[in-house]
Amino acid sequence: MNEVIKKLSAYGIVPVIKIDRAEDAVPLAKALIDGGLPVGEVTFRTEAAEEAIKNMTAAFPGMLIGAGTVLTIGQVDKAVQAGAKFIVSPGLNPKIVKYCVDHDIPVTPGVTSPSEIETAIELGLDVVKFFPAEQSGGLAKIKAMSAPYTGIKFMPTGGINAQNLNDYLAFDKVIACGGSYMVKDDLIKIGNFAEITALTKQAVSGMLGFELAHIGINMDGAEEAEKAAWNISELFDMPVKVGNSSVFAGTGFELMKKPGRGAKGHIAVKTRNIGRATAYLEARGVKFIEESKAYSADGKLSAVYIDGEIGGFAFHLLQAK
Repeated sequence: MNEVIKKLSAYGIVPVIKIDRAEDAVPLAKALIDGGLPVGEVTFRTEAAEEAIKNMTAAFPGMLIGAGTVLTIGQVDKAVQAGAKFIVSPGLNPKIVKYCVDHDIPVTPGVTSPSEIETAIELGLDVVKFFPAEQSGGLAKIKAMSAPYTGIKFMPTGGINAQNLNDYLAFDKVIACGGSYMVKDDLIKIGNFAEITALTKQAVSGMLGFELAHIGINMDGAEEAEKAAWNISELFDMPVKVGNSSVFAGTGFELMKKPGRGAKGHIAVKTRNIGRATAYLEARGVKFIEESKAYSADGKLSAVYIDGEIGGFAFHLLQAK
């Protein structure tokens, strides 16, 4: 998987943009960035697409912009010259795919059948678009169809919305989903970019699912930690669990046997996908403490501390189980 596709995977959602006026491109790009998604697929279904890509990439060089609905090699060239970093097509045209592969241009063609998947593999791809997703059988078809192809990943597009997004993303062979529900055509046409930002924030928030996991309180020794845990237990009828470094009262209170990170303690926030959560926060300038990273038995990131404190508390992300 190349670096561009890895970035798409980290973002999780790829806004699919139909834009009729090139002058809307920059405020639209800013709305997406402000909403937490510095990424977009501009479809070549309108005359404004090429200039829109050029305007977006010029104004926001760090934004990951691709071109969608690419049907010809000529459109590939126009899109790349305008600044597109990846190409997406509705179907699998071997000539277009081979051209992109030969020129080191990331490409995800649309597929709906095992035969098309095998053609994509033969052409050297490990990620394909599944389009139109819902109309072609949805997640159930992806699961059934992908079983024999252990090395292939999918980017479903078509009918993806806030209600089914997390179902798709929960499947480990889905790297990201394309969707237009946060960049609705009517909102772009009337210039309501504030609403696009709000919808984008809702989409990201729904995908990441941030929730308070527990509060860790620094205590002066094991005896004080256990005493505090039992006090909380008596108040709220919570079970006490004594561990090596801390004592839990229920699942929400962790009493540290000796001071850890944070002047007062730490606050753990769980998320549906810690990899996407860190990518989202890093895009907003948040820094993480590298040496604080913890990994699960299968080698996946399970926890990491944010650099700095709020109100005397350190904060760390926790992968939800």
